[in-house]
Parts: sequence; structure tokens; C-alpha cells
Amino acid sequence: MVRTIKIFDTTLRDGEQSPGASLTPEAKLLVARQLEKLGVDIIEAGFPISSPGDFNSVQAVARLVKKCEVAALARALPKDIEAALRALESARKPRLHLFLATSEIHRRYKLGKAKSEIVRLAVNAVKQARQTLDNIEFSPEDASRTEPEFLLEVAQAVAAAGARTLNIPDTVGYAVPEEFGALIAFLRQRLGREIAISVHCHNDLGLSVANSLAAIAAGADQVEATVNGIGERAGNASLEEIAVTLHIRRDYWKCRTNIKLSELYRASRLVSIQTGLVVQRNKAVVGANAFKHEAGIHQDGILKDRRTYEIIEPSLIGVPESELVLGKHSGRHALNARLVKLGYRFREDELVRIFERFKDLADKKKEVTDADLMALMEETIAPLSETYTLEYLSTVAGTNTIPMATVRLKKGGETSQAISNGDGPVDAACKAIDQITGLKARLSNYRINAVTGGRDALGEVTLLINVEGREIPGRGVSTDIVEASVKAYLNAVNRYFQHQAGSAGEETETPSL
Repeated sequence: MVRTIKIFDTTLRDGEQSPGASLTPEAKLLVARQLEKLGVDIIEAGFPISSPGDFNSVQAVARLVKKCEVAALARALPKDIEAALRALESARKPRLHLFLATSEIHRRYKLGKAKSEIVRLAVNAVKQARQTLDNIEFSPEDASRTEPEFLLEVAQAVAAAGARTLNIPDTVGYAVPEEFGALIAFLRQRLGREIAISVHCHNDLGLSVANSLAAIAAGADQVEATVNGIGERAGNASLEEIAVTLHIRRDYWKCRTNIKLSELYRASRLVSIQTGLVVQRNKAVVGANAFKHEAGIHQDGILKDRRTYEIIEPSLIGVPESELVLGKHSGRHALNARLVKLGYRFREDELVRIFERFKDLADKKKEVTDADLMALMEETIAPLSETYTLEYLSTVAGTNTIPMATVRLKKGGETSQAISNGDGPVDAACKAIDQITGLKARLSNYRINAVTGGRDALGEVTLLINVEGREIPGRGVSTDIVEASVKAYLNAVNRYFQHQAGSAGEETETPSL
């Protein structure tokens, strides 16, 4: 009998806690829309009490999402519960996710509370939430380092109080598959089907996916994961790795998910671009090298039958395979037809704007591939409302020449221009942007990636700027690598100003489960 494993996606909550991965409210909605299209069962939209911005984002996601559950995180505190429930008022399928630490080290050093007090607080929190909502999930934080018998006591208590789901977090990635599976089997056997069991595994030892799969084998009903495995420290269990593993080896696992696998690549790209976190080339399933073969023996086998060295068809996860689809003479209808085939749909006014961007790109490139189109769409429909827009860029560089840049930016109805020199054309342009914006930013990470091949490849630049100790991601795309770099830098600057505008008010530290 095939079991269906629920996927609880926490990209917008735990995933966003990755250093340098701040998402604007608009970006969260774009990602939420893609997660719904991907087919996740639950979207954890955020931690409402943490800041006014997060509260508003959870509210917005709750209004937007219709097909899957929307969860909000709350500590076992009355004010947290009240804030989370208010944020979820518009959700068609709301879920409240409560948590309270239970391990001995957390009880002693973080909370300073006895076991009996922990049980009392957990039960009171569930009962308070149940007065408004019956879909309650409870997480004993640091469960994998909690004494099993006490963990069971807490689980039985919250189940009796009305919690529907018990989530077992491996908060610091301490567990190994055999013992984690045994812990889940122990809870499953003692709790029966009184309450659904979920797991939330971190990747500090590189075992988050293995631990999640071990939990599934032991009877877990749900796994919590993030797109690309992003999250606190070394990240969380990778959603795409779990979903594809259960599909490819369904003969072994006898389990399935509701994930639409053909949307995985698009989800991976979208999250990477919006967070600024580049996917490592050799990452399983969605990495750039996942379907590339270098060794001659492998290439020979692939030419004869792909199954000799490939267990995943690229089309399974939505990797674009067609090439040379459009050029500068292509019309708007041809572009629209190709975009529809790739899964994009736009209003007529949006298509006009996209067509203009396409023609600009086609003038620079002889051939526009599906990968180019996806990169263009990601930039064109990016939700960042720009504070500053690039009006003009000119750089001078060369042997025995001092690199200089002239940059003109527009903000509202006003245009400002600055000229600066630097160590190179990119450095000079960034300094000119700093002069206009008044921001003192330091470039802390810079990466160039060719979206497609050839001399006229579309280049993608991702970077991090450091402003007052805070890392902000940025991204830019162009056939000119200097222009792409300046776009990326300006993108990060705009993200900084939007974050400043959206996070006014007191903030509460967001936890890692």
C-alpha cells in the first residue's frame, strides 16, 4: 500500500533565516505562488510576532494561497499565539505551529524551567490556540536531544490537549539516521494514530535528508523541508531531494508526495534568485552539473542510452531541454506561445513589457534559448519594487587607463548622476551608486555564472553587499558582465532600502527549530 507523505515547506520561514537571504514581502508572495503550484501541502509563511513586516507577510500569503494550508509559527506564549492567529485570519486552510524547547540543555541554560513546567506551558499553549483553531502542530524544540520518555510525555500531553500534529525537530542536526528512525518508531508505537508525526531535520552533519527518509521508513506522516535545502547554518532537508528520491525509488519506499515534480527546477531557480543564495553546481537534483557528463565512458553510455548513467530524466523536474527557439525577428505571438509552453502566463500589458526586454536581448544575441527566456522572466517579473532604477551606465577601462564609470539613477521623478573611479569598471560603478544613494556598502561576495553557452552567453551575476554588518543579496542579468554586475549591486541596494522601510518596529529573534 502506497502512503502519501505530506510536505510542509518552510522556505519562507526557516529558509529565509539563512544569512543573507532576506526576502521582500513581494518576493515572499512570488515564492508562495510557486510553492502552491509545486503542490506542497503546507506553507509555513513566517513568524508573525518577530516583526511587523513578517506579520504583514504572513497575512498576505494567507490571503493569496487557496489550495494548501498556510502555517504561522508561534512560541508557547499568549502574545505569540494571538499574533499568529490574527495573521492567519484570512487563510482558507490555517495551521498554527507552536514550539517549546524540551531538551535538558535547553531547559537548563535557555529556559531555566523544570520538566513539569515545560509540560504545563505546552498544554496551556495548545488549549489557548484550540479556542480559535483546531489545526494545531506542536514542536518540542531540540527533540532529538530530549530524553525519549520525557519527549513521549510532552507528546501525549499536547495530543490530549488537542494538537493534531507532533513535529520532531532535529534542531541542531545532531541525529544519525538509525537512532532518529528508532526515535520516530518509538513515538509511533506509543502514540498510535492518535496524532500525526512530522519531522524537521537540519543539515549540520549533512544528514538531514537521510534522517528525514529514516523517519518516513519508521512511520512519519510528514516532513518539513525547504527548496534548495536553505535554512539556518548548514540548512534544512532539501525538498527536491526528498520528493525525487521517493519518486525514483518508489519500489523501495512505497511512498509518494503531492509534489508536481516538473515544477521543481523553476522553484529552485526562483528561490535562488530571490534569496541570492546560489545553488552549488554539484547539488543533487537541481545543481548545474546534475545532468552533465564529463568522462568519456559516461558520455559513450549516455549517447547509447541515457539510463546507463542517468537515473533522473531532466524533463522530470522541468529542466529546459529545447534550444534555439527564438531570435530578433520573432514576433510577440511566437514569444507568448513559447512562454506558455514553459509555464508562464501574462496579461497583455505585461507581455508588452516582456516583449520589449526580449527584443533588447535578441538584438545582443543571435539565438535565444529556453534557459535565456527563463532567466529573462525571472528578472522581468521579479517582485522588487525598485527604489532606484538604472537610467544610464558608461565605463572606461583598459591598459594604462584609470577605470571610471558614469552612472545615472532615477528615484521617483528625480534623476541623479555621479562619476567615480575605482580598481576596475565594476568597482567604479558601485562607488558612483554609493555617491548617489548615500549608502556605505561593501561588496562581500561576487559570483558570475553563464546562463547559456557561447560567446554571447547571458551572464548572471549574484553578489552580497555588507551594510552595517547586514548581508544583502543582489542579482543582475545581461550579455555584458559589467552591466550585469551593476544591476546586481543596485538590486542589493534596493533590497536594503525596502527592508528598512518594511521592518520598522520592534523585532523578535526568529528561532531555529
